[in-house]
Amino acid sequence: MPSPAPCPPRPRPPHARPRAAARRRALPVLLLAMLIVGLTSGCARVRTALAVQPNDTVNGEIVLATPERGPDDTGPEVTVPRELKREIDISSYRQDGYTGSVLRFSGLTFDEVALLSRTAGTAGERAVLNLRRAGNRVLVTGKVDLTTVPVDLADFQLKIGFPGQVLDTNGDADSGTVSWKFTPGTVGDISAAVAYDDPNAPSAAGWTFALGVLVAGAAAAVVVLARRERNPPLDTPSR
Repeated sequence: MPSPAPCPPRPRPPHARPRAAARRRALPVLLLAMLIVGLTSGCARVRTALAVQPNDTVNGEIVLATPERGPDDTGPEVTVPRELKREIDISSYRQDGYTGSVLRFSGLTFDEVALLSRTAGTAGERAVLNLRRAGNRVLVTGKVDLTTVPVDLADFQLKIGFPGQVLDTNGDADSGTVSWKFTPGTVGDISAAVAYDDPNAPSAAGWTFALGVLVAGAAAAVVVLARRERNPPLDTPSR
């Protein structure tokens, strides 16, 4: 069986400069939007690790790399949505013969995670991730369309850690973490349902305290009224 054809040479922009770490604050969870550099060629590594926090925010990192072609190769160019540039820290990546970037972030909302995929143009149409809360559950849905990606040197992975119990998923679940490995030439679906308390819902302790205050206030009012009825004020005798 013939071996797969090597990756075609990747054009490099003129006056390419070594990449320095971006001076920006760090989110996880998956910028499938970054698949944009790998959708036209199988020669790519896109690994996303997200950690959903109990307060419904997301931390994580994304590795975005291509096979190294020389000591000066800095990998694919990274474009971050303008609205989220302050939230993402970028540093260089070199491992296993790949070179590129690592994007790190923390404290992104579910809507901001979705924004990262929606604002990626063509990539946003082919790679989508949505997280939403429904009561005491968080639902994860999405897809990765790799039908145009050849199989040579393709490595597309997603891993999400949750603070609660994974109730259902089409990925591989292990101790609150779900992982997906996507196959080039196919469309990969993302689905998970996780149970943990809504951070915005009133706590049981809060309800108990509030109820106790109301009951105590009502009881005090009843006592005051009862005393007034039993002991009406004496009229001052007239002279």
